[in-house]
Amino acid sequence: MPEPTQLDQLSINTIRTLSIDGVQKANSGHPGLPLGCADAAYVLWTRHLRHNPKNPRWANRDRFVLSAGHGSMLLYTLLYLTGYDDFPLEQLKQFRQWGSMTPGHPESELTPAVETTTGPLGQGLANAVGLAIGAELLAARFNRPGRDLFDYHVYAIVSDGDLMEGVAAEAASLAGHLKLGRIVFLYDDNNISLDGSTAMSYTEDVTRRFESYGWQVLSVDGHNTAEIDEAITAAKADPRPSLIRTKTIIGYGSPNKAGTHKAHGEPLGVDEVKLTKEKLGWPYEEPFHVPDEALANFRQAVDNGAKLESAWAEKFAAYEKEFPDAAAEWRNWASGELPQGWQSKIPQFPAGAQMATREASGKTLNAIAADLPMLIGGSADLRSSNNTFLQGFAEFSAEVRDARNFNFGVREHAMGSIMNGIALTHPLIPYGGTFLAFYDYMRPPARLAAMMGLGTIYVYTHDSIGLGEDGPTHQPIEQLAGLRSVPHLTLIRPADANETAVAWRVAIENRHGPTALALTRQKLPVFDRSRYASAEGTARGGYILSDPAEDAPEVILIATGSEVALAVGAQDQLAAEGIRTRVVSMPSWELFEKQSEEYRESVLPSAIRARVAVEAGTTFGWAKWVGDAGAVIGIDRFGASAPLAVLLDKFGFTADNIAATAKRVLGK
Repeated sequence: MPEPTQLDQLSINTIRTLSIDGVQKANSGHPGLPLGCADAAYVLWTRHLRHNPKNPRWANRDRFVLSAGHGSMLLYTLLYLTGYDDFPLEQLKQFRQWGSMTPGHPESELTPAVETTTGPLGQGLANAVGLAIGAELLAARFNRPGRDLFDYHVYAIVSDGDLMEGVAAEAASLAGHLKLGRIVFLYDDNNISLDGSTAMSYTEDVTRRFESYGWQVLSVDGHNTAEIDEAITAAKADPRPSLIRTKTIIGYGSPNKAGTHKAHGEPLGVDEVKLTKEKLGWPYEEPFHVPDEALANFRQAVDNGAKLESAWAEKFAAYEKEFPDAAAEWRNWASGELPQGWQSKIPQFPAGAQMATREASGKTLNAIAADLPMLIGGSADLRSSNNTFLQGFAEFSAEVRDARNFNFGVREHAMGSIMNGIALTHPLIPYGGTFLAFYDYMRPPARLAAMMGLGTIYVYTHDSIGLGEDGPTHQPIEQLAGLRSVPHLTLIRPADANETAVAWRVAIENRHGPTALALTRQKLPVFDRSRYASAEGTARGGYILSDPAEDAPEVILIATGSEVALAVGAQDQLAAEGIRTRVVSMPSWELFEKQSEEYRESVLPSAIRARVAVEAGTTFGWAKWVGDAGAVIGIDRFGASAPLAVLLDKFGFTADNIAATAKRVLGK
């Protein structure tokens, strides 16, 4: 075996050459980051990262996030070398190919070995902040004096591009405020981005910036393993989050592309790969060459990981004897099953009351909170408007970790991304609130949550022109359609308090994708369910709320949210004129589409072509439900500043206009 320093360099160059071979074979990818970050990644993965390759979901593992996801070959190479079963060498050879485990950017939904899906810059960094919050929550809930079940760290490799993104500033600011000392970020400080030198657009003092956030900042030579090792050790010992500036050369080892943007986002090329390997003292005739000594060095992670998890299991056994109730609770949490009977706490709201669905949401949330201790969340500085505060529970802070309420500040983007990190800390269920119009600020993490299948819950209030005088900047028009356009995201816009209560049950039970609740500011009538159908129909996405007293309906009114009550008023008017009308409440297209064809036909019979859809948002997409013979009452312009009653009248959201439109569709 070589001397340790020789073995280290051999192992580091194994990372480099495997990475550039994978990119070259695919003729696509980003070789610069793996070449430049190999030293730091090697030190982290072989000397500090506590993980078990044979159990990627070991509860007390350290988390590693490659926020600079474009350098994904670095991660895949490390996973192969350290012995993860999903990553044999063949997978490296299938980089960026159909059906492989090695897509262009890391995707956590493909394999448990990848902690989070990254690539959109800044998202992984903010996810890591959420992962650190999740770690604090688990530690506060389950650790006992002398019996720390959860003491893991959250590591990430972040790039210049990550730090340029606004979400990084939001998340880093909050992390410093909360003193999330579990965070250790390795900053690939190479002064190069895709277009060229970062000096074109990025000349800030990163050290002073992060120090002002309350972070520890350390600077090292990114190609000096001893300095990197010492810095990580110091970072783990500091109570503040740490940013380690590793000064690196992008494309390290490439004679003609190192230190230039040419190494960032394109293969080196066959000739340059050969020259790079020659410079690194590597055989270039054999792609994907792995020296036995290097592989054996990395594969120590398998035995080490087994020992780490075994030691933790012994610790848990002692913990279980001393704290049997807490141990039983953790076992229940770890199972992923929700506590028995929690649904019984969902409130029933009395008919005849007037209640905004945001208020009903807050009441429901507080009614179920005690029975769902893994449910945590907050708001982007709008908790009194979103009704997201859990009464009787503490607020998470630098001093208080055993808490259920979060103050995200005016940071919608970071809130969504941090929620993803919390959701990745199984089995925590995060929710976050803001105004529906501000969904646009957090669309990137909502999209990624849907991609990863995370059960995040979004509480979007002030869901229409119904908020009145605040005007078009705060009145969502296109946001409902935007949410519906995201695959695997479920939007629910309840019509009254009881539909809202059912919507919360659906959201909590949906562990395979995010759920967005669109809720009113204005008060709505609570339907008398002895006259109208049960609110349980909400769980099916669409249901017959009210049918004509006799015979089959002639026309169907389909509405969501606050417009359902208007449709009911129109039904009464039409009934007085002898027109048989069905009212369908359709709070969720996504849930309705999951129902059987037979059920959907029973609600919206294809033979009844006279249909009117009513929703205070863009008409985009409603043609699917009304067909070419129907009509849609919606808003295809921005709103206006005026009292609610005026707006409803001006935009045609009245029972009179709905009834008139129905008669026009019928040709009457």
